[in-house]
Amino acid sequence: MQSRPRDLRVGLIGQGIQASRTPAMHRAEGAAQGLALRYDLIDVEGMTPAPAAADLIARAEAEGYAGLNVTYPFKRAVMDHLHEVSDAARRVGAVNTIVFRDGRRFGHNTDFWGFAESVRQGLPRVPMGTVLLLGAGGAGGAVAHALADLGAGRILIADRDAALAATLCAAVAGAQVAGDLADAAARADGIVNATPMGMARHPGTALPVDLLHRRHWVADIVYFPLETALLAAARDQGCATLSGAGMAVFQAVRAFRLFTGLDPSAARMRATFEAFDTAAPH
Repeated sequence: MQSRPRDLRVGLIGQGIQASRTPAMHRAEGAAQGLALRYDLIDVEGMTPAPAAADLIARAEAEGYAGLNVTYPFKRAVMDHLHEVSDAARRVGAVNTIVFRDGRRFGHNTDFWGFAESVRQGLPRVPMGTVLLLGAGGAGGAVAHALADLGAGRILIADRDAALAATLCAAVAGAQVAGDLADAAARADGIVNATPMGMARHPGTALPVDLLHRRHWVADIVYFPLETALLAAARDQGCATLSGAGMAVFQAVRAFRLFTGLDPSAARMRATFEAFDTAAPH
């Protein structure tokens, strides 16, 4: 007689997250691993007043969740309500995965490894002398540290909030504020968008596309849509490009391991992610 699948409940807290592919990846991998894995979306979009990070965490813990993924606007806010954070999360200054265990809350940042692994597999051997990073928020912090680990000699960081960019530069070796986008793009080997620009709800680009040159490689962390306006313009220029799919998949791979203690199949989780693109439009 087959044993009953082990029950596990996890979720994602954030704003405007109904299009997330993360739940499907976790559920499908859980089923493949013999888990009865429930993955909830805890979307604060339209909630008045918006719940505080502390309240969302406490409620999930009380309801028996094994852990939570965390996205905008809570990646930094949750850090004050955890017992321990990983070295990666501490370096980045943001948490995107929380594990509840033995009455304690552990914070991790799987975006860091997820972006680095995506570049290693999707853009091997691209020049890393100078990289222009657009966005210094929670995701931008993870990308900046990943770029440093990947060997970027100089990281030029641009953000509408100059103080936020300066704070991130102070935390990352080889980083400096990009004061002028045109100058920064002219100096850069590669360009990474870590802003929400390009998402279905935030159309457009964070960089004027006339600054793109064939010699650039261009990566985007946005995956809805997979081909953002920035990536489309970069392809038109003949640039090597990398979509947000890899980061989305690999951060989920690492999070699944943290939630379950099991080694997931990155190939299976990628297949689930890509199945959205062959399904009917939604």
